[in-house]
Amino acid sequence: MLKMVEKEVRERVGDGKVICGLSGGVDSATLSVILHNVCGENAISVFVNNGLLRKGEAEKIIEVFKGRVNLRYIDAGDLFLKRLKGVADPEKKRKIIGTTFIRIFEKEAKASGAKFLAQGTLYPDVIESMSPFGGPSARIKTHHNVGGLPEKLNLLLVEPFRFLFKDEVRNIAKEVGLPDLIINRHPFPGPGLAVRIIGSIDKARLNILREADSIVMEEMKKCGLYLDVWQAFAVLLPVKSVGVMGDKRTYENVIALRVVKSTDGMTADWVKLPYDVLGIISNRIVNEVKGVNRVVYDITSKPPATIEWE
Repeated sequence: MLKMVEKEVRERVGDGKVICGLSGGVDSATLSVILHNVCGENAISVFVNNGLLRKGEAEKIIEVFKGRVNLRYIDAGDLFLKRLKGVADPEKKRKIIGTTFIRIFEKEAKASGAKFLAQGTLYPDVIESMSPFGGPSARIKTHHNVGGLPEKLNLLLVEPFRFLFKDEVRNIAKEVGLPDLIINRHPFPGPGLAVRIIGSIDKARLNILREADSIVMEEMKKCGLYLDVWQAFAVLLPVKSVGVMGDKRTYENVIALRVVKSTDGMTADWVKLPYDVLGIISNRIVNEVKGVNRVVYDITSKPPATIEWE
């Protein structure tokens, strides 16, 4: 399968220059390495920090890919947050994020003379964003790198994974020598924490979710269950609840935990986490994350729910 992807990239790009949107996930990471191997210095991997990443994620991605590919890092967190200010509708969030990413890529492409934009789009992304063959299937949600693209795009798209599933890309990732840290990384949405914060976004809410999410990751790895599940993460809800901390009344935020098993992301079942693991995660979040006094567990499968909350 690797040879097939390399052939498609070679035929599509030729000796032209190509920008690759690198998020750090296994899809874009694998494509970034393939492009570097096939196109050499004509391939530029652009990692945009949109301010919606998890705790310490930007530093980890730079550490892994610096020297491995032709990497360019852009800190655009303030720009994304400015454009997302006051926006609560999930589809509007995805559209804004998708358009902002593209405009940044276009700017980088213009500066380097690139005509192509490569993305690690997978088949489930295509299916959920649109009816891929003009059929009757309804759009479930806009993925920022598919339905979130602006109508006018000044670059030619290169998406060699467009009809592949996550497990197939992970196999390719092993062939190109990516570390387990990337290969086994749980899927993370392109819009990042923006679709795990229900409602509008600001730095304070982002910080709450980052800290809670970090605890979820730590405890899933500590108990040895991280590799056994498809995704595990925290969601910040748009409600507050009454609680008691010490001898004082509190009125703080609610965190929902979401842990699912799946093979391709198209369907998923909620995971029956051991009670002691749930208890540890809940106690740590309530005691360590300022502004949270309640944790709930999502026990809904896909369908009827999606994996992400937005």
